[in-house]
Amino acid sequence: MTMRKVLIGLSCVALAATLSGTVPAAANPAAGHRPDVVPSMARNLVAYYDFEHPAQGGAVERDRGRSGTDLWLVNGAPRVRDGIRHALQTGQNSAVASNDDWKAGVYSDTGVPSLRAFNAAREITVMGWFKPTGVNPSPNTVTENPDDHYNAIGLAGVLTGDSDGHAVRALLEVINVNGELKVVALGRRVDGAASQTFAASAPWQEVLPPGRWTHLAATFDFDTGEMALYRDGRALDGFYTVTGDPWSLEGEPEPDVTTASDPRGIKIGGSFPQNNVERNPCNCRMDELIFLDRVATPKEIKAQYKRR
Repeated sequence: MTMRKVLIGLSCVALAATLSGTVPAAANPAAGHRPDVVPSMARNLVAYYDFEHPAQGGAVERDRGRSGTDLWLVNGAPRVRDGIRHALQTGQNSAVASNDDWKAGVYSDTGVPSLRAFNAAREITVMGWFKPTGVNPSPNTVTENPDDHYNAIGLAGVLTGDSDGHAVRALLEVINVNGELKVVALGRRVDGAASQTFAASAPWQEVLPPGRWTHLAATFDFDTGEMALYRDGRALDGFYTVTGDPWSLEGEPEPDVTTASDPRGIKIGGSFPQNNVERNPCNCRMDELIFLDRVATPKEIKAQYKRR
């Protein structure tokens, strides 16, 4: 039996539990040296994945943040050696209707209690290292048009409390904005309500060039309505795509926070971590994924970038 078949078999067992609404048991952060994060961010480190801490035969990645929210590597998504480190490889496995994409995440249709830091959250930060390794965006396998491609490339995000595996509370992704793909921060304050998007002005492949490791960060302040994007420690010029008050921030009560619901999970490298459908795969490698329950400062983001 090949290693790929072993990994897929392990993932199928794990995903059977996921589809029934269960998640990996929250564990204490993995033993060993502390997560390699800026010290001032440590107390707000809800989840941290460096893909050096496998569990359950490699089908799970240990969370080294305070929540202990372990991550399923879906369909045998492999850890690969990249230099002196391991990274997660995500991507589309077939360009026809199937359900075999490599991605990662955790999902529960009743909410993930270990992610309660993002319940009624005032602020969130999502950041990590990303390297496109293939054709992006991928062919769309949920339409009949063979020339159709997805309009997004999945990176990393926190789901809403009512998510079907796609809807998000805080997301770092590449999506279509006015007919052009852009690296974006996409946030939703109220479950089931409107989202706001902050898009980088530069073309997405300038922000996230193929074959090169790039550090990206997205910050979300649900009280002020401010979002920001950073590339390799520097703030990106960008624009909000929705006018008005999509997060309904005007008026009482204050401060404004997200819906008081536990997120249904985390998605990485594509939507639907429960693996019931595939959408928006990223043919990418990812490493050192960080989820904070506050907005990281520009100084902290630059310092985190320089740690690698």
